[in-house]
Amino acid sequence: MQPSAVIVGAGPGIGLAVARRFAREGYAVALLARRQEALDGYVIELLAEHDVAVGVAADAGDPASLEAAWCTVVAELGDPEVLVYNAMAARPLGPPTTVDLDDLAAALDVNVSGALLAATLAAPAMRAAGRGTILFTGGGLALEPMAAASILSIGKAGLRSLAFCLAQELAPEGVHVATVTVSGRVEPGTHFDPDRIADEYWRLHAEPREAWTTELVYR
Repeated sequence: MQPSAVIVGAGPGIGLAVARRFAREGYAVALLARRQEALDGYVIELLAEHDVAVGVAADAGDPASLEAAWCTVVAELGDPEVLVYNAMAARPLGPPTTVDLDDLAAALDVNVSGALLAATLAAPAMRAAGRGTILFTGGGLALEPMAAASILSIGKAGLRSLAFCLAQELAPEGVHVATVTVSGRVEPGTHFDPDRIADEYWRLHAEPREAWTTELVYR
């Protein structure tokens, strides 16, 4: 069975670009996102050039939904060698004292808790194999928070801390955990073109164990 990569939070930007990059290297790819209609379009695009791609609807902020989708992916493609967590919740915008606590909790379910759950689902098989890669899509707001985007700033800071904690836990067992801290607006045709950023995900995955990077800041 060919190696597989799962992208949680697959969208038309970084998520799809990462899927294309790993598919080009011979990986079967599974895309998870909330809208099945969008996923079907991404899968059609990938299958035009690559062998295996599946799309499974899942809400990264809903543990039961994410667990069910994971089981579906494993049944179709086997345990993944690579997990990319790209899901994000940014709204509503506003400074901290205007934030509704329910909105913050819902965003953290996607930005942090969903990432931890996905890693927890991926880790057992990776530990057993003695290898695997878990990559998170971070953001510059983790390093330079903005009051006007307080929900996302808090979420990206939490995701960054999670990546470092998981790296400390899993590296001794052969699992590479890293975050790609994207410090700019993702836009095709610029330095922040999603295809250029996707190359960094592949580079992290391909790093030799003695040179593993925990954070790649893309500026």
